[in-house]
Amino acid sequence: MALSHSMLAVEISQPGGPDVLQPVSVPVPVPGHGQIIIRVAYAGVNRPDALQRAGMYAPPASASPLPGLECSGTVVEVGPGVSRWQIGDQVCALLPGGGYAEYVATHESHALPIPRGLSLRDAACLPETCFTVWSNVVMRGGLQAGERFLVHGGTSGIGTTAIQIAQALGARVFATAGSDDKVQVCRDLGAEVALNYRNEDFVQVLRDAGGANLILDMVGGPYIERNLKALADDGRLVQIAFLQGPKVTLNWAELMTRRLTFTGSTLRPQSDLAKARIAREVEAHVWPMIERGAFRVVLDSEYSLADAPAAHWRIEAEGHVGKIVLKVET
Repeated sequence: MALSHSMLAVEISQPGGPDVLQPVSVPVPVPGHGQIIIRVAYAGVNRPDALQRAGMYAPPASASPLPGLECSGTVVEVGPGVSRWQIGDQVCALLPGGGYAEYVATHESHALPIPRGLSLRDAACLPETCFTVWSNVVMRGGLQAGERFLVHGGTSGIGTTAIQIAQALGARVFATAGSDDKVQVCRDLGAEVALNYRNEDFVQVLRDAGGANLILDMVGGPYIERNLKALADDGRLVQIAFLQGPKVTLNWAELMTRRLTFTGSTLRPQSDLAKARIAREVEAHVWPMIERGAFRVVLDSEYSLADAPAAHWRIEAEGHVGKIVLKVET
């Protein structure tokens, strides 16, 4: 199909608060080798978008400077070397950037079919969190059935995804959240134990239970030392963000004496091949969970593309539960 030469997008006009997100007309991307162009129906809103907007998370040099790391929509153009997708296919996709726009380019291996029975809106909530959780909890963290698994921020997009995937894998799930209402959400999603971190000590609770075999953390800062204390011997701590800072003073001897593993990753800078491997695993293991009803999307709210600043205010207010999306296609 013949695409228009320009499209509506939302750009980061300068580093700052949500109000720096501004509508703009920009050229429609041209697919490179192995890339597809997606007409975006919905774009997911994630905390890395807010960090990029604030000037704290620069996109890779080869990526679009526009925010937006996941979307759903329809393939409208394919580049040379594309073999899986055809024009008209509906997909959801992990993006290197550029999701806050009417059209976006991504590598064909980073796009997945819409899970059976799922809407385009719900499918836009999947790629960033599913890729992140599966690669860190399973591929890196090695979670096994019967293990005690702790995730912080249990009602975030990452948290709601991690609780359900871990529960579906047969793990014993522990979660933290910042209010009693959010604690109940974690329990409803499958957490065996959910704690209000404002008035409960997760370290003591986990130690009383025998220690966590695996912890997924995005808080960092003082949580790092507490997480290590909450681990069982031979436990693993996987770090995916540092909302309270990356610099702490620790007694690292504990890692040796208790045989602990401290690792982590961030998704966006990884190679196309690495992301393609994650995509294959997500499609093989997570998509069946969704289709059999073991994992459902938790949607907090929907905004129009023009209301992207309001979506960022929502995610930064920390009152949301689950995912936030922008409706792009009208």
